[in-house]
Amino acid sequence: MAVDKVLLAAPRGFCAGVEMAIKALAWMVRVFEPPVYCYHEIVHNALVVEEFRRQGVVFVDDVTTVPAGAPLMLSAHGSAPEVEAAAAQAGRTVVNAVCPLVTKVHHELKVRAGKGFTVVYVGHAGHEEAIGTMAVAPDAVRLVESVADVERLGDLATPVALLAQTTLPHDEWAGIAEATRARFPALWMPGRSDLCYATTNRQAALRALAGRCDAVVVIGSANSSNTVSLTHVAAAAGCARVVRVNAAHELPDDLFGIVGVTAGASAPEWLVEEVVEHLAPREGTETVLTVEEDEYFPPPRDLRDLLRAVTVAASVGVGAPPGGPSASADDRHVPAARMLAGHHAARAS
Repeated sequence: MAVDKVLLAAPRGFCAGVEMAIKALAWMVRVFEPPVYCYHEIVHNALVVEEFRRQGVVFVDDVTTVPAGAPLMLSAHGSAPEVEAAAAQAGRTVVNAVCPLVTKVHHELKVRAGKGFTVVYVGHAGHEEAIGTMAVAPDAVRLVESVADVERLGDLATPVALLAQTTLPHDEWAGIAEATRARFPALWMPGRSDLCYATTNRQAALRALAGRCDAVVVIGSANSSNTVSLTHVAAAAGCARVVRVNAAHELPDDLFGIVGVTAGASAPEWLVEEVVEHLAPREGTETVLTVEEDEYFPPPRDLRDLLRAVTVAASVGVGAPPGGPSASADDRHVPAARMLAGHHAARAS
């Protein structure tokens, strides 16, 4: 491999919602004896999920299979109301780690449906976030994935609202939004975009460097919507070669020249460090910063209430992060990677 220089996109990697969810599950692992259960993958990153499996987390696709009284976390992507209700049965201790930005869309859908709107929802069929969101008001929502889907909606007798999956690329959403507004001129849209700030920021950072690169490496899992979107953004921005990898060992051995590196919102920074080390750029790295992020989401209320009922120091024992705060406090300065036990967490701290 003959890589001259690596351009690092900034921001990249973990967003505030992922930070919150990973820290919440890490607290659950420390408070409870294994197994701790999690409905769906806590975030869409294979290596993060595998790390939690090593710690005794069991990921399930049906909350009714979780034993009575067991600790159960609901993933960051959001869950259907009936799933939340079923999870809370049988004396289970439930913590909902849904991203607040997803909760916002759930609320918007519920309100619009209650007011008699038909909600056009821009999302990807089968994605966990889309499934959970549409289940809030299934009779009122219509899923669209393309401009052609908008044209197939037909005439709607009700007022129309437009909502979106938070992890969509802005360009994809904008085209569909324009087509929907053309079909339904009185269209209602939220005052603040449903699109995740972190997804938008990571795409903008990648656009700022992609045109300078001989290749771009996007770090993240294939089932991560925002990661896959980054590969499309890099190609559209003019990069001739775009490679998605889970980790450094998947890198092709023929990369050369200037290589851009970014990471999806579920990918930890230790993966970026390992990729750069593997690329071994002769002229080092350059960070291309487009915006500073300072968004912070506190631990879920369920978790804060839980930890107020126990003595944290006694519960977490030697597994607690050195000097780590109570989950009822402001933990914004404790990285999620530090909350993960094992080799990678030690390296990240």
